[in-house]
Order: sequence, then C-alpha cells, then structure tokens
Amino acid sequence: MRSQISDDITFRKLEILLAYMEGGNLNAAARMLDISAVSVHRALHSLEDGMSCQLFSLQGRNLIPNEAAQVLADVSREVVRLMADGIAATRSAAGYSADHLKIGSLYSLTTGTIPDVIIGIKLRKQELETELVLGSNADLLHKLKQNAIDAALMAVPEPDPDIESIVLFEDEIFFAAPAGSPYAGMAEVDLRACADEKFVCLKDGFVTFSGFQEAFRIAGYAPSIVTRVGDIFSLMNLVGAGIGYTLLPGRVRHAFGDKVQLIPLKNEYLMRQTIGLSFLRVRERDPNLLALAAVCRMLKHRPRERQD
Repeated sequence: MRSQISDDITFRKLEILLAYMEGGNLNAAARMLDISAVSVHRALHSLEDGMSCQLFSLQGRNLIPNEAAQVLADVSREVVRLMADGIAATRSAAGYSADHLKIGSLYSLTTGTIPDVIIGIKLRKQELETELVLGSNADLLHKLKQNAIDAALMAVPEPDPDIESIVLFEDEIFFAAPAGSPYAGMAEVDLRACADEKFVCLKDGFVTFSGFQEAFRIAGYAPSIVTRVGDIFSLMNLVGAGIGYTLLPGRVRHAFGDKVQLIPLKNEYLMRQTIGLSFLRVRERDPNLLALAAVCRMLKHRPRERQD
C-alpha cells in the first residue's frame, strides 16, 4: 500500500514545529532544541512542502503560523506523545527500562564487587532502581541472552559476537580447608596427595566447578565428592564444618573469617578466573548500561587487595 505521508514529514520536524509554536520565533525554538535557527527555518519550510499547503505567512523576517499550522500542531502534540509512549512500551517489552536495571551476579561477588557497583550506580543515577539476580555462570549467560537480565557480573564467557565484556580482574583458585586442618600450615597443596580425602563442590554450571574439574583432571583422579551445593557460601559452610575440602577463588577469602583457610595450589594446578561485566552488544548504547560500564571501568583501575 502506498503511503499517504510524504517523506518530508518526520517526527523531528513535528517536534520543531511544536517548539516554534511555543517559542514564537526561530531563535526561541532553536534554543529549546539546541539547534540553529537556520535548521528550524529549513524544517518548517520542508513541512510545508510535505503538507502541500501553506502553514506560515511572512511578515518581515517573521513566520506567522496560520490556521493550518495550528491544526497540524494540535495533531502533532498527540502524535509525538503517542509515539513516545510507544517507544517506552517497546523498550520495556524488549527488557529496556529507564528507571530499572537488573544485574546478574555470581554469589561470590556479593562480598565486595557488587556493593561497590551498586554504590557507584547510585552516585551516577540516583533515580535508577537496581535489582540483583544471583546464579551460576551458565544461568546468568542464559538469562543475559534471553534479555531476562540487563547485564551480568560473572566469569567472562567464550568469545561471542552477541556479547560485549569488560574485564574487571583475574582471580586465582585455592585449596580450601577448615581452620586447623593438616593442610592449614602448608605453603602449597599438591592435589595428588589428597586422593583419599572427601570433597564438596558446586553444581555444574558454576565457573568454580569448571576449575575444580580441570584441577583434578590434571591430578589424574576423580575426587570423592560427598555433596554438591548451589551457591558458594553453602559450600564454604560445609568446608568450615569439616564435611570436606574444595577449591575456591581468592575473592571469598575473608567471607568466613578464620573458619576457612585458602592455601595455594602447586603451580601445575594454577588456574585463574577472569571476572568481568557482560551485556548484549545490541544494547551497548543503552544509557543505564553505559553508566554501569563506566562504574565497572572505574573499579577495574582501583587497586585490589592481594589474594595470594
């Protein structure tokens, strides 16, 4: 079907018309829209061409709106308002929200990184409400791709053309033992000497569990796992209670005081997790995500406590 609306009629030109009707002259409209008076004048004449009728009469250098211009302005107010509402509704349906930011996070980041990020966001955008969604790396990546969360603080995923990531820091994996265990005073732990020990671990999908599997692959045996849990703090509770040993990232070192001790692994088991902010590349210009990215870049350059 052939459109009855000329290409000369655009939302931007309608907004310029409304600014001119409100301001009363070219300079006032230009100041309201932060454009030049020449641009205002050109847009108004283009609207006349698109409408195929006269909207203004010329008195000296002033454009005087006629009745047709007033009718178009009345319609334009409603059209622009409806379109703005439609854009907001569309963005909301797509997971974009002007006053709400849903951030996914690994459980282990809630002891330090997440509070710093939320404080940084509040300092930049006080009106923005943040919601925290916790999960494994696999869960968060799935939610990110489904637009169920706006961004995720997690282990940086494998290269993906749809995902943009900002690296925050790297974290080393340690052997975790309860205070007073035979391993507590060691300078380093060789996993090959732990074949008779009981272990606890996270469920599949957690980046720390992936490191756990890789370490024992290098050690050459399958560990005796007594239980698996769905968050890192439950895991640390089990270690502290003497249920079993595990492997943990250095960032949780102080979460349980002296109840759980982290001991370096021998160099052959040395592994690092790369932690960063990830979001969909198609949303990289979203104002809320730009603010979040700016906060994360600032934290990236802030000195971190040594983990080793």
